[in-house]
Amino acid sequence: MDSGFYAAYTGLVARTQALDSAASNLANVNTAGFRAEREYFRGAILGPDAAGSQLGATVNDYGILGGNDVNLAQGSFQATGNPLDVAIEGQGFFAVQSAAGVRYTRDGAFQRTRTGTLVDAQGEPVLGAGGKPIQMPGGEVSIGADGAISVAGAVVGGIGVFAFPAGTPLVPEGANRYIADPAKATAAKASVRQGSLEGSNQDVIQGSLQLILVQRQAEMMQKALTVFNDDFDKAATEELPKV
Repeated sequence: MDSGFYAAYTGLVARTQALDSAASNLANVNTAGFRAEREYFRGAILGPDAAGSQLGATVNDYGILGGNDVNLAQGSFQATGNPLDVAIEGQGFFAVQSAAGVRYTRDGAFQRTRTGTLVDAQGEPVLGAGGKPIQMPGGEVSIGADGAISVAGAVVGGIGVFAFPAGTPLVPEGANRYIADPAKATAAKASVRQGSLEGSNQDVIQGSLQLILVQRQAEMMQKALTVFNDDFDKAATEELPKV
């Protein structure tokens, strides 16, 4: 079978997966704390013997989508005036205790429950630097750049901001939450902005152009596959009967 068929096929698979990512990025352009994803490519054959493999050298001429990387670039700040809304300036994540374990997010739309627990928009506890839920008495709230929470002038706790070493996998869960290894979390060198939320770091114009580009690339791969299929059908009907 012509190797061009494989090249077109892997290209179509990669562009179809990239199309899903581009559509998700654009759909979440107004989601607080959303981090856009960018696809990356890898060789089809991986492992210690890949470099010396004749098969690997052949197949690796065709790039396949290896997955998506989370774009950690800063999003724009949106002032809300709500004292419990906070945004991270710099690298890092807030931590929340979900039913499935600790999750990390840049969405700082927090609330105080009737019992005084600081929770996120889904009602799950926000964690302090020590990994424990934060309890707040009633009163006027002030949140410092270091995450320290003061109520009526007295410090009652602090919002934890956590960072991870480069290369730590961040697995998306929903629109703006991520799963990461809590054992690798360290205190982030970032500041907290009270009364603001961080928007998505996906630009709507760039996202729209990327979506159109990937759509056209996928269409090109589909046309290429059609051409190869037509050639195979021709060979099957004209050449095979001669055998």
